[in-house]
Amino acid sequence: MDARPWRLAILSLICALTVWIWALGGVLFWIRWNAIERPGPPVRELFPYGEMRIGVDASNPPFAVATADDLFGFEIDLGRALAEEIGISVRFINMGYDGLYDSIRADQVDMVISTLTMDPLRTNDVRYTQPYFDAGLVLVSPSSKPIVTMSNLSNQVLAYEYGSDADSAARLWLRRIQPFETRPYELPQYALDAVRLGDADAALVDATTARLYLRDYRDWSVQMNYVTSIPYAIALRINRWNTWERVSLALQSLSDNGKLSEILKRWL
Repeated sequence: MDARPWRLAILSLICALTVWIWALGGVLFWIRWNAIERPGPPVRELFPYGEMRIGVDASNPPFAVATADDLFGFEIDLGRALAEEIGISVRFINMGYDGLYDSIRADQVDMVISTLTMDPLRTNDVRYTQPYFDAGLVLVSPSSKPIVTMSNLSNQVLAYEYGSDADSAARLWLRRIQPFETRPYELPQYALDAVRLGDADAALVDATTARLYLRDYRDWSVQMNYVTSIPYAIALRINRWNTWERVSLALQSLSDNGKLSEILKRWL
């Protein structure tokens, strides 16, 4: 009986097992290699000018405001906290809002923190971080009689600023649900006054106005729920991937350790 076919079969099996073992070893090595934490690029490579240059429009309190001697505001404190988290000095460059994106393209700044919304038309030039604040519309109602969503407004009284985004949202919802009474006011603060004084069941205002108002009336217990979302994010140059990643990690760290919330409460 010819034993050669058996030898060939055994040899083929050995070869197949060898290839499989090497392949498995390669996969395990790749998994292990990628699981090892490695230090990122040094800070001097991420910020080649030796400092974190942040573009701001310091004419927008409480986010950023300029005085004769310094800059103050929520976004100023956020920029300083990011620089401290990364371990680098920070310099703010104050400019008009229209020049913010141009300053990124011209490499005049490393990033912009200035109430920027995520604009899809800008994504060929800049890369955005995760949001650090949502300036969307919020529905404010007393905690004793909460109105959580716009769909709960039927037969209720809604206060808002005349001609604002809240006005447009209220008109839209009037076509979707059973009627509710609308009470437009000259200012969003007046709409909040109406709810606080019992003249309306809820107010629809932007989150910034609501937070600032509630700072003055801390004893007023309210329910505040977002109706729309307008996220503010940090913008960096599209080709500065490592810098974007490091800033994003620092922002996430500030969120996780509660420092971002502390800064927000300090100003809003």
